[in-house]
Amino acid sequence: MTEDTSPLVAEGAFAVVAPGTHDADIDRLFASTGPLGQAVGGFRPRQAQTEMAKAIADAIAQQRTLIAEAGTGTGKTFAYLVPALLWGGKVIVSTGTKNLQDQLYLRDIPTVRKALSAPVSVALLKGRANYVCHFHLERTLQNGRMTSREDVGYLREISRFMKTTSSGDKAELSKVPETALIWNLVTSTRDTCMGAECQYYQDCFVMKARKEAQQADVVVVNHHLFFADVALKDTGVAELLPSANTIIFDEAHQLPEVATLFFGNTISTSQILELCRDVLAEGLSHARDGADWGQVVVPVEKAARDLRLAFPQDGVRLAVNQIAPSSAFFPALETLRAQLHGMIAILEKQAERAETIEQCRTRAVELGYQLDGWNSAPSVGSGSSGKSTKKAKAAGAEGEEGSVLWVEAFSSSLQLHQTPLSIAPIFNKQREGVARSWIFTSATLAVKNDFQHYASQMGLWDEPAQSWPSPFDYGEQGLLYVPQNLPQPNSPDYTDAVIDAALPVIEASGGRAFLLCTSIRAVNRAAERLRAEFEARHLDFPLMVQGEAGRTELLDRFRAAGNAVLIGSQSFWEGVDVRGEALSLVIIDKLPFSPPDDPVLAARIDALESKGMNGFMHHQLPAAIINLKQGAGRLIRDETDRGVLMICDPRLISKGYGRRIWQSLPPFKRTRELDAVKAFWRGDAIDPD
Repeated sequence: MTEDTSPLVAEGAFAVVAPGTHDADIDRLFASTGPLGQAVGGFRPRQAQTEMAKAIADAIAQQRTLIAEAGTGTGKTFAYLVPALLWGGKVIVSTGTKNLQDQLYLRDIPTVRKALSAPVSVALLKGRANYVCHFHLERTLQNGRMTSREDVGYLREISRFMKTTSSGDKAELSKVPETALIWNLVTSTRDTCMGAECQYYQDCFVMKARKEAQQADVVVVNHHLFFADVALKDTGVAELLPSANTIIFDEAHQLPEVATLFFGNTISTSQILELCRDVLAEGLSHARDGADWGQVVVPVEKAARDLRLAFPQDGVRLAVNQIAPSSAFFPALETLRAQLHGMIAILEKQAERAETIEQCRTRAVELGYQLDGWNSAPSVGSGSSGKSTKKAKAAGAEGEEGSVLWVEAFSSSLQLHQTPLSIAPIFNKQREGVARSWIFTSATLAVKNDFQHYASQMGLWDEPAQSWPSPFDYGEQGLLYVPQNLPQPNSPDYTDAVIDAALPVIEASGGRAFLLCTSIRAVNRAAERLRAEFEARHLDFPLMVQGEAGRTELLDRFRAAGNAVLIGSQSFWEGVDVRGEALSLVIIDKLPFSPPDDPVLAARIDALESKGMNGFMHHQLPAAIINLKQGAGRLIRDETDRGVLMICDPRLISKGYGRRIWQSLPPFKRTRELDAVKAFWRGDAIDPD
């Protein structure tokens, strides 16, 4: 498409136009003879995709919000990119993960831009932890604080990379794993960035990425970055928002959880111990005569460790009102607060000696604010309405619904959380002001075509919502199998019963299976059982287990094997695309209800029930259905895929709400008979239940 037939709206001159204005253009663009058909291999017109593109074009033209659910295979990425690139003005596209972000930036947007001859500039913006920092790299090279030979090799690779890279994005350096600890030493954080005072400021990759984003027509970010910025004003998105005409959230079902993370507040004993290490190092380097730095940090370190020891076990998750008043936690928290303030007083006297000491002082003050807020927040119901920290105030976390205070114990640290009960009032506040269009799209936003749960979570109560069905023939391509005679999911031997029921199905499918579990404990038990059973039955199915390698590596091995069985928990329920025969069976062990003892869930249910609502029906059930739809969506990824979805949870049949669940899933044929499953793979006709 040429520039003059579909001009971009210039910034500051964004005009509202009538609905349907772009319908004829979209029909032509998405036709088999149109530019997409000519430029994209295998492109075929899909009515749902074309209709979705028209709805998004109208939302952009009228500067309004649209919730858009598009079934798997609709082609939602092109459906929003075409109107966004042609008529969206300044566009921010936010995706669920950095991998999807890279896919959009490197593949999808260039494809559409080239096909349409759209004269748009595009930038990729990630969080600062993704860019190598010149200052911290040089400091690490000089200090040589390496803990392993592997780190020394990685550091050498990063040093070489810096001589050739134009972006500094660590994703470009595949020789160093993304999870390598060395990255923490060669990247900056909000707390450790020197800003304009840094000698490398002019060459800074973070600043360069932000400048490019400022000047681009289309900027690709991810949800964590977007909401971290709304809360912290530290990612460059805050500078982009005032000029943005269109904001598109892909994988929008993830937003409630991500926004909750950033609109809340977390402080951990690990953060405090890390601060102490830096205070000691910087004090000895720049102000050795200013204080006895060892004696400055030791009381704070001891207080942080004592706070962790208030809970002897790992894995403890308790709301503040569930902690016994006689617990050692409360005096330990007060001691930590007092010792931290003592260290702050010394840092204030020495801060002018060096910029890095001033940074430590700033970090300590912020941690002090957070501790003060946690310590002084009054209890309300299952949690509190704590309003005291800077970050909470910046995010508007003092919303009318309040927040819950809770603790979480890990093997070597304790986290103190302040989590909002609802992000709706906070997010609505962020959307006020400048008129622009907001597009929320995903394959899973509704429960049986009802968007109420998602809309209420995000504060989008009166906004239009539409759903477009998948083009797949689920009745022919898939079968839903719910085995008989399984025990209740809370039975101690439940996972073993699942494996017993799954084994004949895995054998019949020739492997080619995902086993999706709702807990890591179930993953480990299932792996133990399947490994033993495959060996005993001489089944040559490669077994891949979450945690034994990275997700990308496991998926590559799974695709290559062709007959593998992969066992995973939450990270494999979504964002995984395996097409073809390599994946022909998806087994789900339980309906994915959140743990009933989760402090935030308990507080939200209390809040709903205090308003006369049913916490299970209005929150737990719709959340589980949306999560289950994601897991089920792994099975049929293409028009030629065939497969069985096996849901082992007997509650799907025995409970009254089970019907609502399976009616929200794709319209597969259904059976409870193993013979029908075997017949499906033989290609025999099946009478649905």
